[in-house]
Amino acid sequence: MSTLVLDNGAYFAKIGYSHEKVSVIPNSQFRTKTSRLKTFTANQLDEIKDPSGLFYILPFQKGYLVNWDVQRKVWDHLFGKEMFKVDFADTNIVITEPYFNFCSIQESMNEILFEEYQFQSALRINAGSLSAHRYFHENNSELCCIVVDSGFSFTHIVPYCRGRKMKGGICRINVGGKLLTNHLKEIISYRQLHVMDETHVINQVKEDVCYVSQDFYKDMEIAQLKGEDNTVMKDYVLPDFSSIKKGFCKPLEEMNFTGKYKTGEQILRLTNERFAVPEMLFHPSDIGIQEMGIPEALVNSINNMPEEMQPHFYKNIVLTGGNTLFPGFRDRVYKEVRALAPVEYDVSVVLPNNPICYSWEGGKLLAENPDFEEMAVTRDDYEENGHYICEEKFDI
Repeated sequence: MSTLVLDNGAYFAKIGYSHEKVSVIPNSQFRTKTSRLKTFTANQLDEIKDPSGLFYILPFQKGYLVNWDVQRKVWDHLFGKEMFKVDFADTNIVITEPYFNFCSIQESMNEILFEEYQFQSALRINAGSLSAHRYFHENNSELCCIVVDSGFSFTHIVPYCRGRKMKGGICRINVGGKLLTNHLKEIISYRQLHVMDETHVINQVKEDVCYVSQDFYKDMEIAQLKGEDNTVMKDYVLPDFSSIKKGFCKPLEEMNFTGKYKTGEQILRLTNERFAVPEMLFHPSDIGIQEMGIPEALVNSINNMPEEMQPHFYKNIVLTGGNTLFPGFRDRVYKEVRALAPVEYDVSVVLPNNPICYSWEGGKLLAENPDFEEMAVTRDDYEENGHYICEEKFDI
């Protein structure tokens, strides 16, 4: 039996057999301005010659799977002959779902996995639980860890003890990568250039130029300086999809501080947006979301745990998800948690080498675990007992 591990994120699906490498593939469909009638699915995005004004059709809304038609088409593509050539009669699946998922979504997922695709067995689990599994596997002397999963729709903070999630400490912040990209689109559209339709391009800009400030007010002062003293300023060359396929930052020596460039390149000049956008992860109230930032929520979550466990959580903070890739993210989380934590506790913040695929790697380990068969539900079990057996087994 082979096991397929699918970390079904709201933006990227991380998928691969447990004995192979992971593939990171967009979990959506796309339409372009030029060919409105043709729909591209998942990694067919690479075939689009001109992705300006790219229109996303996402299966997830606000972190929950709501558009099953789109999700089915993405899964058909992933499981089909172009990609993984899944032989359902001989395959188990480990699939992730969000925290606090709705029963109706869980039941639809059970039906699709067992009745439509006919997998031999399935395990539905939170991505954070897989990250915790991987962390405990690598640090087997530790009993507790707290996972920060900052993804496309939400940021979740979840404490784990002996591999089980502690429901009393789960905290959700309604800030994720989608909100950051949309905010950057608004700022650029207001200040320079109308880019409200350019989600694909501006998402790339965000990933290329944004960083987490270690001293917000100091960076704000630098961003107001003129000329070469302004070390925050970056000129970003936008793609035209004929000669420039992908946007890039102008090297420092080529930057023209007067703002005039002779060539036909389209330039975005970015200053305080570079750090003001990721700052929303630390201060959501800056844009009117009355919630705690990540460090404060971390401390709040740990404070909800029994006192004797708290030092163990402070010592094992694990960062996962795409937003943790902003330069300076880990240092800022460490600095702020250290300032809020009791003096006598050690604080350690771990950023894995690949925080996007960390939970998939946990799923791979779990699939090879001798206990895997105990945790999964087989198709025979499901046909005999229905959804009830899934609810009983999967709430881990």
